[in-house]
Amino acid sequence: MPTRREALTAFTTAGIAAFGAPLINRGRHRLLGASQREYSTRAVDLVGRSTVIDMLSPLTLDFPKFGRWMSDPDAFTAADLAPFRTSGINVFHIAVGTGGPNAYVQNLEFFVAWNSFLANQEQAFLRIDSAADLDRVKTSGRIGVLLGIQNAEHFRTLNDVDTFHAAGQRVAQLTYNARNLIGNGATERRDDGLSDFGLAIVERMNKAGMAVDTSHCGDRTTLDAFEATRRPALITHSNCRALVPGHPRCKTDEAIRKMASKGGVMGITGVRMFVRVEEPTTIEHMVDHIDHVARLTSIEHVGIGSDIDLYGYDAMKPEENKRLRDSYKGSYGFREKIDIEGINHPQRMFDVAEALIRRRYKDRDIELILGGNFKRVLSEIWRREPSAPGTTPK
Repeated sequence: MPTRREALTAFTTAGIAAFGAPLINRGRHRLLGASQREYSTRAVDLVGRSTVIDMLSPLTLDFPKFGRWMSDPDAFTAADLAPFRTSGINVFHIAVGTGGPNAYVQNLEFFVAWNSFLANQEQAFLRIDSAADLDRVKTSGRIGVLLGIQNAEHFRTLNDVDTFHAAGQRVAQLTYNARNLIGNGATERRDDGLSDFGLAIVERMNKAGMAVDTSHCGDRTTLDAFEATRRPALITHSNCRALVPGHPRCKTDEAIRKMASKGGVMGITGVRMFVRVEEPTTIEHMVDHIDHVARLTSIEHVGIGSDIDLYGYDAMKPEENKRLRDSYKGSYGFREKIDIEGINHPQRMFDVAEALIRRRYKDRDIELILGGNFKRVLSEIWRREPSAPGTTPK
């Protein structure tokens, strides 16, 4: 029997070539672990040569399992690793929504747990800290984990930005859905934009080289953030309100243009109620949002932020799914299903590639959407500014 470390190493080695063998001689492939799904040679090749980045995808939405992994990293097995290895996704941004009076301590514990897990799983995972990590993650054979938080309530002072940067945080969403001291969330009754403290936090994040994310921010707070930042800022996981009128979690054309004017990138989600007002809702409607951002700005400003784990919300245990739905306001507009069929599985990036091929996107443009745009913008954001001589951080 191989040891656990030997088994994980075997999966790591196999992962570099895990896109499977031809199924039939007409340019179609069935991937390892992909059941009956088949993909074109072109789609498989595109995913295979891209650095595929999902800018919002937790490792699991099975919260008890996640708790076991974090409390005992040895609980993560070779069988747990296998679907990540065959997903084609090279980097997972695993940010979660936190908040409340204990946010600082809660998030310190979150990063301690993650750093312990990653240190114990160094054969399988690579913490993404820098542009150099993005350059080497594909050839390393490891799965990249990008640490972030979907709220900045743990930034009590400006120095806290540096504290959490040192702990590995590379992306911070300024607010979740509610108001905090920085600004206002998407489902708040009123949005007065960034506070003075919020402006100072954005400035400190720019200085530290931490990405500003506005995905859950209200409209005015989103615009204020793009106006305030000196570096590109992100919308890691949202969709276009022009295609889903009135939904608070979708972004206006004004915000999307402002994001692009600062060099940012927007990740499109497959969350059903963010994609289309009515049924049916399919992957083609999700790609409509990619089309909209590309036409409104350019192809260099759009990517993928799935906002699900490998299996989606509808695969959660019923009690966990209900608890999740109950934690949001009615303006979220939950329907019977949250996920879109066909992209609620580990190989969804191959389906996205196929859909983009059907829309006649060029190979270069598909590679940018699959991860090239986020790779470029993160590398730019993460360049830390040198302190002026004789000064100390405030």
